[in-house]
Amino acid sequence: MENNYITISELSKYLKSKFDEDLLLRNVYLKGEISNFKAHSRGHYYFTLKDENSRISAIMFATSTKGLKFTPNDGMKVLVSGRVSVYEATGAYQIYVDDMLEDGVGNLYVAFEQLKEKLSKEALFDKTQKKKIVRMPKTIGIVTAPTGAAIRDILTTIRRRFPICRTILFPALVQGNEACYDIAKKIEIANTYDIDTLIVGRGGGSLEDLWPFNEEVVARAIYNSKVPVISAVGHEVDFTIADFVADLRAPTPTAAAELAVVDMDTVISYLDTAKSRSYNAIINLIDNNKLNLNKIINSYVLKKPTAIYEIKEQKLDTLIDKINNAIKNKLNFYYTKLDNIKNSYLFTNSDILYKYKVQNLDNLINKLEMLNPLNTIKRGYAIVKFNDKVLSDINLVNKDDIINIEIKNGLVDAKIIEKR
Repeated sequence: MENNYITISELSKYLKSKFDEDLLLRNVYLKGEISNFKAHSRGHYYFTLKDENSRISAIMFATSTKGLKFTPNDGMKVLVSGRVSVYEATGAYQIYVDDMLEDGVGNLYVAFEQLKEKLSKEALFDKTQKKKIVRMPKTIGIVTAPTGAAIRDILTTIRRRFPICRTILFPALVQGNEACYDIAKKIEIANTYDIDTLIVGRGGGSLEDLWPFNEEVVARAIYNSKVPVISAVGHEVDFTIADFVADLRAPTPTAAAELAVVDMDTVISYLDTAKSRSYNAIINLIDNNKLNLNKIINSYVLKKPTAIYEIKEQKLDTLIDKINNAIKNKLNFYYTKLDNIKNSYLFTNSDILYKYKVQNLDNLINKLEMLNPLNTIKRGYAIVKFNDKVLSDINLVNKDDIINIEIKNGLVDAKIIEKR
């Protein structure tokens, strides 16, 4: 009976022989979308080829990859040719690709680029909108799966670096069709808690595995979060829409924890250094003040304080002397000026000057009397006016004009009858 049992290796070897003997499997042509692409350091390509319903593992050895004119990546649609066989170590069948042609970009990749462009135009990636991460938080929220390497790495790193920080886990689905809505909901719930920073993410995976973090509902939940968000999706090279929207992007969950908290040892070392520098600064300040105090104590002024008074007294005497001299000089100047006025010709001959001025005044009065037109009128002369102006030219009046004649005893109005 035991002779009917075979080993797993024997089964895998048998299946491999059957695959290799099948002529149809020796030359297979497939089209599909690349996922989980990995370029080995030795030049081999490992990836998954898939369509809407199925997938197959694929390997393209370095001897074949050298002839490619493009670099494959996740989401790319390709046409491949090769042979299908069984990998005995795992018992899984896979295609060994000999040639590959680019057949456009996969649907997920197109959707990714379209959403990225849309949100970018709405400024959801604007760096000026990014919130500052608190470097010494009291509480950190974590939105991720409750089990797995991601949550373990985050908690381990936070406890190691900053053990006084509290953590609150908001368990969420991180894979599947409903995961995006669950992640967005947990981000909203986290914002109702008193937390300083929120880490949102999961471990690495294929483009399909990470797709919930490329959904618009998650992107908008992160953007609307009042709490600063650190994205922690994937491993190193994996970028998602959530990474662009988040306030800070970490390449791994471990890196997210490191960015979220400071290293306690570093803080302690900094405080020790600050303490030492502060102590030295205080000692130097005290020493400098002691030197200044000793200089003051040993100063001449303190040893002989009357010296200040004596100097001030001497300066006061000098100022009083200057003031007195200035007053004397000013008085002497005015005394001299007064004497000059008293002795001046005008002051000593005032009577003569008065008589002289009276005589000049009489002469002026006589001249004015001689020129006074009223005196002329008294002698029989008259003044003729036209329009209240002295008429000095006969051409200034015409026939029938009324003129005014001023004589000794009054005014006479006359009418021009004729001009001669």
